[in-house]
Amino acid sequence: MEKTREGALVFTINREEKRNAINYEVMDGLKAAINKAAEDPDVKILIITAAGERAFCSGGDLDTFHGLKTEEQAYSMLKKMGDILYQLATLPKMTVALINGSAVGSGCEIAAACDYRVAQKGAKMGFIQGTLAITTGWGGASLLMEKMACPQALYLLGTAGLYPSEKMHEFGFVNHLLDKTDIPAVLQFMGDFLNKDVNVLAAYKKAVKEKWESGQLYERIDREIRQCAQLWEKEEHHEAVEAFLSKKS
Repeated sequence: MEKTREGALVFTINREEKRNAINYEVMDGLKAAINKAAEDPDVKILIITAAGERAFCSGGDLDTFHGLKTEEQAYSMLKKMGDILYQLATLPKMTVALINGSAVGSGCEIAAACDYRVAQKGAKMGFIQGTLAITTGWGGASLLMEKMACPQALYLLGTAGLYPSEKMHEFGFVNHLLDKTDIPAVLQFMGDFLNKDVNVLAAYKKAVKEKWESGQLYERIDREIRQCAQLWEKEEHHEAVEAFLSKKS
């Protein structure tokens, strides 16, 4: 992670050879960045992006997580990342997903946990978990319902399709489109936040957190995770993953 002089902390998923898929090491790195942003009074925004130009995040690393077979095994992993994303969503600093390439499955869940999503024009993204016979497992559906109108959110989740960033902007998932996704462009987009006192920003984020607490967002996310873990154990999911891996190899 690195900090800019403007007051932004940048966390980069650095697994370009794996299309920036999430493993346990990335989880721990993201949690460390969230803690750093929360504790550093000079940080006003946290930017999450990824190495390279092809992928923001291709979701969970199937090579790592396909070995999880039972509901209990799946729940342990899903809960770990679900708690991290809830911590990200309720961080007392502004957060931005800089989507510099495709965002697939759980990659969209990470983006949904951020306050804002800035995306490369033409980048493909989608909540494709349904094609693997599971639901969102890191709290993505619950978060999406807070960020978008329910009919559009349900459409993205239920169709499990891939859509260009321009379409995702029309849906309301993407807040801003860029010809070139780089940190200076995000800093320009977030400029009016960066020139505000950090305590003002924290107060507004606290109001958001209180709204979500009154609506039991954390508990809803946990129920979502448990639902995914139950589906994870089923043969339909394992067969779908095997078919996907065979097609990829």
